[in-house]
Amino acid sequence: MNVAKPYYDVVTVGGGPAGSATAALLAMRGHRVLLLEREKFPRYHIGESLITGALPTLEELGLLSRMDAMGFTRKYGGTLLWGKNQGTWGFRFAESALYDYAYQVHRADFDALLLERARELGVSVVEEATVKEPVLDGERVVGVDYVDSDGRDVTVNCRMLLDASGQHRLIGRHFDLVEWYDDLRNIAMWSYFQGCNLYSGTRAGDIVSENRPSGWFWFIPLADGTSSVGYVTPIDEYKSSGLSPKSLFLRELESTQEIRSLTESARRVSDFRVTRDWSYTCDRFHGPGWALVGDAAAFVDPLLSTGVTLALRGARALADAVHESVADPGAEQEALDHYESNYRKFLESILEFVRFFYDRTKHKEEYWEKAQSTIDPQRLRPSDMDFATLLSGLTGINEIFPDRRPI
Repeated sequence: MNVAKPYYDVVTVGGGPAGSATAALLAMRGHRVLLLEREKFPRYHIGESLITGALPTLEELGLLSRMDAMGFTRKYGGTLLWGKNQGTWGFRFAESALYDYAYQVHRADFDALLLERARELGVSVVEEATVKEPVLDGERVVGVDYVDSDGRDVTVNCRMLLDASGQHRLIGRHFDLVEWYDDLRNIAMWSYFQGCNLYSGTRAGDIVSENRPSGWFWFIPLADGTSSVGYVTPIDEYKSSGLSPKSLFLRELESTQEIRSLTESARRVSDFRVTRDWSYTCDRFHGPGWALVGDAAAFVDPLLSTGVTLALRGARALADAVHESVADPGAEQEALDHYESNYRKFLESILEFVRFFYDRTKHKEEYWEKAQSTIDPQRLRPSDMDFATLLSGLTGINEIFPDRRPI
């Protein structure tokens, strides 16, 4: 006897911020949604520093009050020791954004919050699901094969398959879509410290970025008294050093100014972690029956903390496009083209600015002016405000994903 395969309007692969938010927003729009996640939450993830561009999606999902109740560190801006020797400088979100602060988060807790919200809104969530490959009917994706936590092979059919699998890049690998940015082939090494010195007042939650001749450090204070401290450098520089990630990190830390002052009385409380080769984009963000969102679509360096913002803002835009596509299959191409076009415009502006910002020989005013030329070429606002606007994720001034039409 033939057994009918389960059918969903949408199947989302990946339960991180992009996948959980997209699935939740589609469920809010009345769709039957399945989310497949390969791990059991909560689980560790890097990417702890949010910017205010992520907050409109969290607000739509009804999560801002929960974020405050969970006690995440409030991040009002950032402090930089960057460029020519001018001392520390920085930016405040209140200068440019709809929100005065974002958050520094433990991603295990933050991601679990988003996944649980998707469940509350009616998404069917399957954790510890190993997705094998998309199911095709000709050129159109019509479902997905996966193995559940009991080792059973399962096939589900769907109208749209959304890849939010992060750097696993399910569809990107399947269709060979991934293109790397050779000039941003970096390696990051990081650990966690307790007993760090912190700034006072609203600067206590600042992310701190300090440049080194061959890389840069981040410092992220978290709510439990630990701080995430990491060093990023080109892979070629790491290889030529002949050092282990731990030894290179400690050598470079010793030569910092601001980061060393913040960590001088601290003790390291975790092993070192390492990741590499993460700056890339896929040459298509959608095709017949499928679309990409978050890191599954692209990732442009951690320097500006844009990863989670792109995931969450992309989720809102993709949910609108998919909602329209499911309701009117004839609109699929146009709706998803609009989504991809706006996604790429923002990625290109961030990529251009990241490359400029990596030139650490400039004065802060030159970085401000570059931000202004990127998002405010008519010079309608002061250049330092444009810099803050760009680093906020463009909240309050520009929309990353303007609506195509009322949904």
